[in-house]
Amino acid sequence: MTADLFDSLPLAGGREPLGAASFVLRGFALPRVPGLLAALEEITRRAPFRHMATPGGFTMSVALTNCGALGWTSDRRGYRYTPEDPDTGQPWPSMPAVFLELAREAAAQAGFAGFVPDACLVNRYLPGTRLSLHQDRNERDFSAPIVSVSLGLPAVFLFGGDARTDRAARVPLFHGDVAVWGGIDRLRFHGVLPLKPGEHPLLGARRINLTFRKAG
Repeated sequence: MTADLFDSLPLAGGREPLGAASFVLRGFALPRVPGLLAALEEITRRAPFRHMATPGGFTMSVALTNCGALGWTSDRRGYRYTPEDPDTGQPWPSMPAVFLELAREAAAQAGFAGFVPDACLVNRYLPGTRLSLHQDRNERDFSAPIVSVSLGLPAVFLFGGDARTDRAARVPLFHGDVAVWGGIDRLRFHGVLPLKPGEHPLLGARRINLTFRKAG
C-alpha cells in the first residue's frame, strides 16, 4: 500500500494554481526537511501534541501544538490565539528560524512578499483522521496569506469556495509540498479528507502539517 501512495508523486519545483491567489508549490520544502524535523522535535518536547476540545464539547481527532508568539487553541469558550500554552501556562516555543525562512520564501514565491508569520499551528494526522471544511477566521488581519506545509504521508486537501456548500476541489498533497492562499482566496473553505493508511520513510504512519499565519 505504501508504494501506491507515492506512485503519483509529482516532480518537485512546480507551481500549480488553485485559484486566483492560491498555489501549491510542489516539493518546495524538501531541501529544508532535516532542519524542519529537528526543530519540530524540540517544539514537541516543550509543547507536546494534544487533542483539544471544540466549543461544542467534542474532542478533535487531529492532535496539535504550536510555536511562535501566538498559538491557536480551542476549548468550551471558543477558538482563539493565546501567547501561552494552556497546558503549562508558559509561552509557546519560539518559532525556529528554519520555519520562518520557509514560510517567508514560500509566500514570496506565491506572490505575497513580506510575509512575517507570528503563529505556526502544527497538526498531526494519523490514518483515519480528517479536518472538516472550515475558514481561518481567528486572525486579526486577513491581508496576510496562509502558508501550509505538508510532511509525511500524502493527503487529499479540500479547497472550496466562499461558502461551505461550494464544491471543493480535491488536491493531492505530498511530502514537501507547500500550499499558499491569500488575497481574494484568503477566506475560502478548506479541509482534509480522512488520511489513508501508509508508512512514510521519515515520519512513519503519520502526516505533519505546519500552518503559518499572521494572527496578531
